[in-house]
Amino acid sequence: MSYQEPLHQEVDRREGFELQPHLFGDLLELRPLRPEDWESLFAVASDPMIWEQHPASDRYKEEVFREFFQEALESGGAFVVIDRKTREIIGSSRYFGFDPGRKEIEIGWTFLARNYWGGKYNRELKRLMLDHAFEFVESVVFLVGPTNVRSQKALEKIGALMIEPRKKTVRGETLEQVVYEIKKSTITAS
Repeated sequence: MSYQEPLHQEVDRREGFELQPHLFGDLLELRPLRPEDWESLFAVASDPMIWEQHPASDRYKEEVFREFFQEALESGGAFVVIDRKTREIIGSSRYFGFDPGRKEIEIGWTFLARNYWGGKYNRELKRLMLDHAFEFVESVVFLVGPTNVRSQKALEKIGALMIEPRKKTVRGETLEQVVYEIKKSTITAS
């Protein structure tokens, strides 16, 4: 079960897509990222194992994560992920690149504390974000580093299909990314 509520009276809608709703599931709460979340989120992100397969494998370093955090705030689509039982921040994710012509948005930049890896938390996180996204789009894509096998397997577990490679710029460097997709029609058909 999930429900949504806007955090503010003025909802941030980019060409019809509400990028930062307040989402609730049984296990998790997703709310818009705020500057005061820095310390709690960096405490999670400072674990080098979270980033070991990621193209930006040094993101556990404070100066590198500070840049990531600032970009997340500026994106207007970033969330903190909160464990509803402990009320602790356990990770982050975001919406990005809404394309009204293709009726597509990206979900990415997702990371969770290691003790939340392995299934139900990532599944609920993605389900909350997908359910919301499919109110506005027909397709959600996930761009993953080609060596990030852990994230690829996690996406396959939730039904995402690999479709095509794309190029993405990470910290000024153009990288090839593996693209996974989930279509609204496959969710509603199941």
